[in-house]
Amino acid sequence: MITPRFECSQTAESVIIKIYCPSVRAADVEIHVEDTLFTIHINPYFLRLNFSHPVLEDEESTAKYDPSSGYLTVTLTKESRGQEFADLDLLAKLLAPRPSQQAPLIEVIGQDEVDELVSQTNALSLEHEEILLAAENDWQIPQELPSDSPITTTLTQTYGFLNLYSGYFKHVSHTENEVNELGVDAETCTVQGRRARRWKHEDEKWDEEHYMADYADDEYIQELILWKNPHVVANAPFQFTEQENLALLNLPRKEYLTDAHQTKHLYLTLATILFSYAYETRTTQGDSTPESAWTICSLTPAFSALDPPPYSPPTNASHIPSPPDLTACMSQSYRRCLSFPLYRSFLLAEACCTDVAELFLLGKRTIVRCLLETKFLLEHHEVYYVYNKIWLEDFCVWVQASASDGALREIGAALKNLTVAKGSIGWDLEALEAVTRDVQERDSDSDDESDDEAEVARQL
Repeated sequence: MITPRFECSQTAESVIIKIYCPSVRAADVEIHVEDTLFTIHINPYFLRLNFSHPVLEDEESTAKYDPSSGYLTVTLTKESRGQEFADLDLLAKLLAPRPSQQAPLIEVIGQDEVDELVSQTNALSLEHEEILLAAENDWQIPQELPSDSPITTTLTQTYGFLNLYSGYFKHVSHTENEVNELGVDAETCTVQGRRARRWKHEDEKWDEEHYMADYADDEYIQELILWKNPHVVANAPFQFTEQENLALLNLPRKEYLTDAHQTKHLYLTLATILFSYAYETRTTQGDSTPESAWTICSLTPAFSALDPPPYSPPTNASHIPSPPDLTACMSQSYRRCLSFPLYRSFLLAEACCTDVAELFLLGKRTIVRCLLETKFLLEHHEVYYVYNKIWLEDFCVWVQASASDGALREIGAALKNLTVAKGSIGWDLEALEAVTRDVQERDSDSDDESDDEAEVARQL
């Protein structure tokens, strides 16, 4: 079955679903409505939507097919007239199944995939029976003496969104993944090992002279700090573009059941991803470059070292990060933007943190749009697409379907008032800045003396 392109809108009394299904017979349409669930089947298309409130298929409901455009327009009556249906433009949320308590993760698959899995299972069963039969009748199976060497096993670790992934870095030695800080150990390095290697790599990349140079000559950096993200400036409702709607429609259909700690960690990881996005958009002023994918992946600890938050001991059992959680989280992003990219400025890092606060305050639609922009940069990269697979796709689905608008606003307000102390970064930034200012003052005094001597010489 094919999931068709679709879009939803509403009036005070109805919900309107426009479905693109060209070259079909309208007489073959099968529509079913039950409470909040709407399903439609018109060969070869199948669509199931789960709305936030109940709908009815009554006398006022209609289904009209326009052969010239290929669109089928279905109008359903709201059970409660005048009720506002939220998030009709978040397609992945509409496609998500009803919440289930059976498993932490459910991926929705079609009947064709089910049939294929059944056939594969049957094939494996037959193969297993053949192996057992051969073993019973073959007395000449080769045998070897036990080895004296100890048996060693290397446990494969999981990583990515909710630690759901493994195996994506098995052949990393054959790829030019410049942001991978774990090398060939990416599949086996423990959580503690990843963090230790990340810190060590950041310390190795930290360059005092680079930081002092950017601190002394910051004219262009000040220009970047004054730049405003268009999403923040607009601060108004918007409609997703056709390209964005298509990207939303192509997202995997998953349901995530998380506890309070997992939810908190996802919000924190989201903050680090948005920080990297904010830095990339500021430094390119919204015009991405071939280096943009590298920048985003390098600045995100969860990507480069498979090391997501939390970065501090748990402070409470709430699903919403506390200010200490957020401070520890942002300090890691500050460390990376001061040790890897071209522009290394603490003031620039603070501007990026402010951007993250504004994006959280604007809510899930704006955040989804930023994630889609990031996803587009990564999924078209021949190496960094892997981070799209293990992180971004899931975040695009989770933010739409599961992120709380109230939680996002609380996090945004906390980030707005957050202060990252320079001493928490791990390098003596204040001392370096003081030395730089002293040098600048001496150079300025020398220039003044030279000017005075030149003036005296002219007068003589």
